[in-house]
Amino acid sequence: MFSHVSSEKLQETLVSYHSLNESEWSIAKKSKDVTVWRKPSEEFGGFLYKTQGTVAESPRRIMDYIRPGACRLDWDSMITSLEILQTLDQGRCVVKYTTAGQLWNIISPREFVDFSYTTDYQSGLLSCGVSVDHDEQKAGFVRGFNHPCGWFCVPAQGSDLSLLTGYIQTDLRGMLPQTAVDTAMAGGLINFYGDLRRALKA
Repeated sequence: MFSHVSSEKLQETLVSYHSLNESEWSIAKKSKDVTVWRKPSEEFGGFLYKTQGTVAESPRRIMDYIRPGACRLDWDSMITSLEILQTLDQGRCVVKYTTAGQLWNIISPREFVDFSYTTDYQSGLLSCGVSVDHDEQKAGFVRGFNHPCGWFCVPAQGSDLSLLTGYIQTDLRGMLPQTAVDTAMAGGLINFYGDLRRALKA
């Protein structure tokens, strides 16, 4: 039903992004407490985005909100439906989800089918994913493709905050202007932190 994905290879890819030199990134967007950078992706013709900010909660609770599940659907304003198609074992699953249209529907709603893997990382957690082949497609949705993506969440040194760092490289597919994709990706990543912080406080 799904193409095989190596958890170890996916994790190694995310760790390699996490250890890239600062000089390789350029700032795409910045708010007062979240920064988004980008660099050309080595996986496809678009960009790999990096985003980072602090969240006032423990890594484990933060990751419970980020990893695939009903909790993510409750708070993430970009996700309009989410279904776990297959649970492989603890920490690994295949998930299908749809996203809302963006930029006055210049970017129409998208559907994704991803392999997701959550594991311990240093004193926190890493939740990573990559799209997999799946034939069934929802009518009215363009099937997007996530190249290796993930979220690192570790305790911030010297405080009770957690440092949340994400790496996203999404091929939205369809005939889209790159400027529209850049605007949507950078703005969406900054909004992600606001949505998450509000959900954790509620």
